[in-house]
Amino acid sequence: MSKHGKRYAELRGRVDREHEYTPAEAVALVRSLASTKFDESVEVHVRTGLNVRHADEQLRGTIALPHGLGRDVRIAVFAQGEKAREAEEAGADHVGGDDLAKRIEEGFDDFDVAIATPDMMSVVGRLGRILGPAGKMPNPKVGTVTMDVGKAVAESKSGKVEYRTDRTAIVHLVIGKASFDEGRLLENYGAVLDELVRAKPSAAKGRYLRSVTLATTMSPGVKVDPSSKVGADAGQEAQAATIAA
Repeated sequence: MSKHGKRYAELRGRVDREHEYTPAEAVALVRSLASTKFDESVEVHVRTGLNVRHADEQLRGTIALPHGLGRDVRIAVFAQGEKAREAEEAGADHVGGDDLAKRIEEGFDDFDVAIATPDMMSVVGRLGRILGPAGKMPNPKVGTVTMDVGKAVAESKSGKVEYRTDRTAIVHLVIGKASFDEGRLLENYGAVLDELVRAKPSAAKGRYLRSVTLATTMSPGVKVDPSSKVGADAGQEAQAATIAA
């Protein structure tokens, strides 16, 4: 028996599951499938051909989405003294040291991004088994272990997000809200694909981008042609796709 209800089945019937849509067509279709009472997130799932068991085929980095995520990004900062004040002034939601680590060990997880100054990594290190699987472990490679905590908080608040391949070599990212217009979603999508192509590991072999799927939180996925580029004028392209639909 299907675990999905009648609403989901009806939405799935509106998607050609064998067809790879252009980015503009996919964005227009995905927005039309959002039918819940809350503002659903729009997600992109990119299956790569990377062998993530090899260290030189790992994919991880950050990207500043042109139009942000459409939601408040909650930030926890591990810092003390002047750096703690700097984080608070920049808008961090939770700032602390051992006290913050203890709260997280006890189950507190009401934050999206964790940032730490280098001197606090001895405290943060013991949280690896909690923050690591959740994708929240501070890392100098993506700018979340830094002395410039004010800048790191501001960038995260404005839509800078971290991406990484999971154990099945798929990158999962939220690119906005269903309430975004097609142009903004399309530009965020294009920025993600451009960044993944730019960051392709030199050791990658064979087909790099295997498949791309767009979906909202509660809707079926829509396949996107990985080789189809977002046009220079994303707004007009998306509008044309909406009219065609």
